[in-house]
Amino acid sequence: MAIEVRPVSSALGAEVIGADLTRPDDDEQFQTIHQALLDHNVVVIRDQDISPADHATFSARFGELELHVLNQFLLPEQPEVLVLSNKRVNGVPVGLQDAGREWHSDLSYMRLPSLGSLLYALEIPPTGGDTLYANLYSAYDTLSPETKERIDGLCLRHSYADFINRRFQESAMERPTLTAEQAAKVPTAIHPLVRTHPDTGRKALYVSPSLVAGIEGVEDAEGEALLQELNDHATQPQFVYRHVWRLHDIVFWDNRCTLHQATAFDPKYTRHMHRTTIRGDLPV
Repeated sequence: MAIEVRPVSSALGAEVIGADLTRPDDDEQFQTIHQALLDHNVVVIRDQDISPADHATFSARFGELELHVLNQFLLPEQPEVLVLSNKRVNGVPVGLQDAGREWHSDLSYMRLPSLGSLLYALEIPPTGGDTLYANLYSAYDTLSPETKERIDGLCLRHSYADFINRRFQESAMERPTLTAEQAAKVPTAIHPLVRTHPDTGRKALYVSPSLVAGIEGVEDAEGEALLQELNDHATQPQFVYRHVWRLHDIVFWDNRCTLHQATAFDPKYTRHMHRTTIRGDLPV
């Protein structure tokens, strides 16, 4: 069966029909999915029946896989796979319960932030729990010349520790704190506010709202106002695709040029997913 790629919205995103990710050595399939990612930023691969090993093996074709700092939620038998879930076993969460509820780019707080992430739907609620994706190329392209000039050369401070501390205070759900060892693995990272994609050469507005602690060299009040303006601009409806999950979807997104956010759902239902994350390069 030939693989077909179909755009899913005018903002970003494409659906891939006919792929089989249990065949990681299929070079034609790999090239088709890779090109679809570069062309559309988000790739929805339907109807996959894959093991955690299949998930990790296919993901690793795109680069080295990152082990998430919250290692208590990694699959013991396949630690490249992070569990995102509201399930509990004997009262203990098996995964991150409220992951991704605010706009962000995965692992932007790392010195080498993520190239991309692949999220696989194992159990989904009947409604809600969708994922929104925003196009950071379009966000940059549509800025005014004055704003582009204003932000040229600015850098952002990305901090996972700040995010965890804030979420721990705000969230009604149980949110893990970082151990000293975990915190040492995620020091504050400084990245340009505008980054150039290493494969496409296009500029993207590299904001990550929930993970950014401030703008380097800019007073807090001024920086917060500018970030709010840029975040609001980047997440306008015309730049956003809403993915309504189907069972056994795997969605692959490019963290270098997109934001994403999970929507709420009734917690009496289960949302259980596996995620791999591919290490990227130093933003420039």
